[in-house]
Amino acid sequence: MSKEVEVRCRCGEVRGVVANASPRTVNRVVCYCDDCQAFAHQLGRADLLDAQGGTDIVQVAPAAVSFAQGQHRIVGLRLTPKGLFRWHTSCCNTPIGNTLTPAIPFVGIVAQVFDTGAQHPDQVFGAPIGAILGKYAIGEAPAGSTGMNLSVLLPAIGKVLGWRLRGRNWPHPFFKPRTREPIYPLTVLAREQRETLRRFCGPHPTAQ
Repeated sequence: MSKEVEVRCRCGEVRGVVANASPRTVNRVVCYCDDCQAFAHQLGRADLLDAQGGTDIVQVAPAAVSFAQGQHRIVGLRLTPKGLFRWHTSCCNTPIGNTLTPAIPFVGIVAQVFDTGAQHPDQVFGAPIGAILGKYAIGEAPAGSTGMNLSVLLPAIGKVLGWRLRGRNWPHPFFKPRTREPIYPLTVLAREQRETLRRFCGPHPTAQ
Protein backbone atom coordinates (compact mmCIF):
# COMPACT_ATOMS: atom_id res chain seq x y z
CA MET A 1 0.00 0.00 0.00
CA SER A 2 1.36 3.42 -0.93
CA LYS A 3 1.61 6.25 1.57
CA GLU A 4 2.89 9.78 2.07
CA VAL A 5 6.28 9.85 3.81
CA GLU A 6 7.92 12.86 5.42
CA VAL A 7 11.38 14.05 4.41
CA ARG A 8 13.09 15.91 7.24
CA CYS A 9 16.56 17.34 7.78
CA ARG A 10 18.48 16.55 10.97
CA CYS A 11 17.55 19.78 12.76
CA GLY A 12 13.96 19.82 11.50
CA GLU A 13 14.18 23.19 9.72
CA VAL A 14 13.54 21.70 6.26
CA ARG A 15 10.54 19.43 5.80
CA GLY A 16 8.87 17.92 2.79
CA VAL A 17 6.94 14.86 1.68
CA VAL A 18 7.16 12.10 -0.88
CA ALA A 19 3.71 11.11 -2.09
CA ASN A 20 2.60 7.65 -3.16
CA ALA A 21 5.61 5.86 -1.67
CA SER A 22 5.65 2.07 -1.96
CA PRO A 23 7.97 -0.67 -3.24
CA ARG A 24 6.07 -0.49 -6.52
CA THR A 25 6.60 3.25 -7.08
CA VAL A 26 10.25 3.71 -6.03
CA ASN A 27 13.64 2.24 -6.80
CA ARG A 28 16.02 1.55 -3.91
CA VAL A 29 19.72 0.75 -4.27
CA VAL A 30 22.94 1.09 -2.29
CA CYS A 31 25.58 3.13 -4.13
CA TYR A 32 29.28 2.77 -3.28
CA CYS A 33 30.64 5.31 -5.77
CA ASP A 34 33.40 7.61 -4.60
CA ASP A 35 31.32 10.67 -5.50
CA CYS A 36 28.57 9.70 -3.04
CA GLN A 37 31.25 9.06 -0.43
CA ALA A 38 32.94 12.39 -1.22
CA PHE A 39 29.63 14.27 -0.94
CA ALA A 40 28.95 12.82 2.50
CA HIS A 41 32.41 13.83 3.67
CA GLN A 42 32.07 17.30 2.14
CA LEU A 43 28.94 17.80 4.24
CA GLY A 44 30.51 16.29 7.34
CA ARG A 45 27.84 13.57 7.20
CA ALA A 46 29.86 10.37 6.94
CA ASP A 47 27.37 9.03 9.51
CA LEU A 48 25.02 8.43 6.58
CA LEU A 49 27.45 5.95 4.94
CA ASP A 50 27.53 2.27 5.84
CA ALA A 51 30.71 0.56 7.00
CA GLN A 52 31.86 0.03 3.42
CA GLY A 53 31.06 3.57 2.28
CA GLY A 54 27.66 2.83 0.75
CA THR A 55 24.75 5.25 0.51
CA ASP A 56 21.23 3.77 0.77
CA ILE A 57 19.27 5.70 -1.87
CA VAL A 58 15.54 5.71 -2.62
CA GLN A 59 14.83 7.02 -6.13
CA VAL A 60 11.43 8.63 -6.65
CA ALA A 61 9.67 10.60 -9.37
CA PRO A 62 10.31 14.38 -9.16
CA ALA A 63 6.57 15.09 -9.12
CA ALA A 64 6.22 12.99 -5.98
CA VAL A 65 8.51 15.32 -3.98
CA SER A 66 7.47 18.64 -2.47
CA PHE A 67 8.84 20.85 0.28
CA ALA A 68 6.57 22.66 2.71
CA GLN A 69 9.03 24.27 5.09
CA GLY A 70 12.54 25.71 5.08
CA GLN A 71 13.02 26.11 1.34
CA HIS A 72 15.33 29.08 2.02
CA ARG A 73 17.74 26.56 3.58
CA ILE A 74 18.04 24.43 0.43
CA VAL A 75 21.27 24.70 -1.59
CA GLY A 76 22.96 22.62 -4.27
CA LEU A 77 26.44 21.24 -4.87
CA ARG A 78 28.16 19.68 -7.87
CA LEU A 79 31.43 17.87 -7.26
CA THR A 80 32.43 18.56 -10.88
CA PRO A 81 30.96 20.91 -13.52
CA LYS A 82 29.05 18.00 -15.14
CA GLY A 83 28.35 15.97 -12.02
CA LEU A 84 25.07 15.21 -10.30
CA PHE A 85 23.15 18.04 -8.71
CA ARG A 86 23.39 17.15 -5.04
CA TRP A 87 20.89 19.13 -2.97
CA HIS A 88 21.27 19.57 0.76
CA THR A 89 20.31 21.88 3.61
CA SER A 90 22.49 24.76 4.75
CA CYS A 91 21.20 24.54 8.32
CA CYS A 92 22.50 21.08 9.23
CA ASN A 93 24.07 19.71 6.02
CA THR A 94 21.47 17.03 5.44
CA PRO A 95 21.34 15.66 1.86
CA ILE A 96 17.78 15.88 0.53
CA GLY A 97 18.03 14.83 -3.11
CA ASN A 98 20.37 13.93 -5.95
CA THR A 99 19.25 14.72 -9.49
CA LEU A 100 20.35 15.05 -13.07
CA THR A 101 18.54 17.51 -15.33
CA PRO A 102 14.72 17.36 -15.53
CA ALA A 103 15.10 15.47 -18.83
CA ILE A 104 16.21 12.44 -16.81
CA PRO A 105 13.56 12.47 -14.10
CA PHE A 106 14.50 11.05 -10.75
CA VAL A 107 15.28 12.30 -7.27
CA GLY A 108 17.55 10.09 -5.20
CA ILE A 109 16.97 10.57 -1.47
CA VAL A 110 19.12 9.04 1.26
CA ALA A 111 16.95 6.55 3.13
CA GLN A 112 17.87 7.92 6.58
CA VAL A 113 16.28 11.28 5.70
CA PHE A 114 12.79 9.78 5.65
CA ASP A 115 10.61 9.70 8.75
CA THR A 116 8.79 6.39 8.40
CA GLY A 117 7.36 6.47 11.91
CA ALA A 118 6.94 3.08 13.53
CA GLN A 119 7.52 1.31 10.23
CA HIS A 120 10.92 0.05 9.10
CA PRO A 121 12.00 1.64 5.79
CA ASP A 122 11.87 -1.82 4.17
CA GLN A 123 8.15 -1.92 4.93
CA VAL A 124 7.58 1.38 3.14
CA PHE A 125 10.01 1.20 0.22
CA GLY A 126 10.97 -2.45 0.04
CA ALA A 127 14.51 -3.63 0.68
CA PRO A 128 17.31 -2.39 -1.63
CA ILE A 129 17.22 -4.41 -4.85
CA GLY A 130 21.00 -4.46 -4.99
CA ALA A 131 24.21 -2.46 -4.87
CA ILE A 132 26.22 -0.64 -7.53
CA LEU A 133 29.79 0.58 -8.08
CA GLY A 134 31.20 -1.71 -5.45
CA LYS A 135 34.71 -1.27 -6.86
CA TYR A 136 34.82 1.91 -4.75
CA ALA A 137 33.65 0.19 -1.56
CA ILE A 138 35.88 0.37 1.51
CA GLY A 139 37.30 -3.09 2.05
CA GLU A 140 35.69 -6.03 0.29
CA ALA A 141 33.10 -5.15 -2.36
CA PRO A 142 29.57 -6.34 -1.50
CA ALA A 143 28.42 -9.36 -3.49
CA GLY A 144 26.99 -8.45 -6.87
CA SER A 145 28.00 -4.79 -6.66
CA THR A 146 30.74 -4.81 -9.30
CA GLY A 147 30.41 -5.10 -13.05
CA MET A 148 27.21 -4.74 -15.06
CA ASN A 149 24.40 -5.58 -12.64
CA LEU A 150 21.36 -5.75 -14.93
CA SER A 151 19.05 -6.78 -12.10
CA VAL A 152 19.66 -3.32 -10.63
CA LEU A 153 20.12 -1.21 -13.76
CA LEU A 154 17.10 -2.40 -15.75
CA PRO A 155 14.48 -1.67 -13.05
CA ALA A 156 16.03 1.76 -12.48
CA ILE A 157 15.96 2.60 -16.19
CA GLY A 158 12.40 1.33 -16.45
CA LYS A 159 11.25 3.51 -13.58
CA VAL A 160 12.89 6.65 -15.01
CA LEU A 161 11.46 6.04 -18.50
CA GLY A 162 8.02 5.44 -17.03
CA TRP A 163 8.18 8.68 -15.03
CA ARG A 164 9.23 10.56 -18.16
CA LEU A 165 6.47 9.09 -20.32
CA ARG A 166 3.81 9.81 -17.67
CA GLY A 167 5.00 13.39 -17.19
CA ARG A 168 6.18 12.76 -13.65
CA ASN A 169 9.21 15.01 -14.16
CA TRP A 170 7.00 18.06 -13.41
CA PRO A 171 6.52 19.80 -11.13
CA HIS A 172 10.17 19.35 -10.20
CA PRO A 173 11.25 20.19 -6.63
CA PHE A 174 14.63 21.60 -7.72
CA PHE A 175 14.21 23.13 -11.21
CA LYS A 176 12.13 25.91 -12.74
CA PRO A 177 9.59 24.69 -15.32
CA ARG A 178 10.16 27.34 -17.98
CA THR A 179 13.91 27.81 -17.97
CA ARG A 180 14.97 24.42 -16.52
CA GLU A 181 17.34 26.37 -14.28
CA PRO A 182 17.95 25.36 -10.65
CA ILE A 183 15.57 26.95 -8.15
CA TYR A 184 18.17 27.06 -5.40
CA PRO A 185 21.74 28.45 -5.13
CA LEU A 186 24.33 26.12 -6.58
CA THR A 187 28.05 25.69 -5.91
CA VAL A 188 30.52 23.75 -8.06
CA LEU A 189 33.60 22.46 -6.27
CA ALA A 190 36.98 23.47 -7.62
CA ARG A 191 39.06 20.58 -8.89
CA GLU A 192 41.44 20.91 -5.97
CA GLN A 193 38.54 20.68 -3.50
CA ARG A 194 37.24 17.51 -5.16
CA GLU A 195 40.69 15.94 -5.13
CA THR A 196 41.08 16.68 -1.43
CA LEU A 197 38.00 14.56 -0.70
CA ARG A 198 39.40 11.47 -2.45
CA ARG A 199 41.55 10.55 0.53
CA PHE A 200 38.39 9.83 2.54
CA CYS A 201 36.92 7.50 -0.09
CA GLY A 202 37.34 3.80 -0.85
CA PRO A 203 38.57 1.37 -1.68
CA HIS A 204 41.61 2.40 0.38
CA PRO A 205 40.96 5.67 2.24
CA THR A 206 44.07 7.44 3.50
CA ALA A 207 42.27 9.67 6.01
CA GLN A 208 39.54 9.23 8.56
